Amino acid sequence: MNTKFLFFILILVAVFLEILADIFFKRWSLGNKHLLLGVGLLFYFVGTVFWAFSLRYHYLFKAVSIFTILNLIAVTLAGVVLFNEQLSLANKIGIFLGILSIFLVEL
Repeated sequence: MNTKFLFFILILVAVFLEILADIFFKRWSLGNKHLLLGVGLLFYFVGTVFWAFSLRYHYLFKAVSIFTILNLIAVTLAGVVLFNEQLSLANKIGIFLGILSIFLVEL
């Protein structure tokens, strides 16, 4: 299997799991149900394992940059969709620049 493809699969799985963790943490903060905190921590742990394996297939600076930007964009969108959070114009520009930066890092 192509190592770049495998890298992106691992990063995407890690981002997805960390988004789930963030959603569970937000729901815990709103309702103070400790089970939600535990599930969030579990998702964070498993997501971190996938992220760590992604380091086998790419440079650290690229892995961290891509993971962080994708996580930021996805968590922002989850906040808007699930929790009705509002985005300012600066937030929207930041998301656009984050997407652009992923392409630039991959050049």
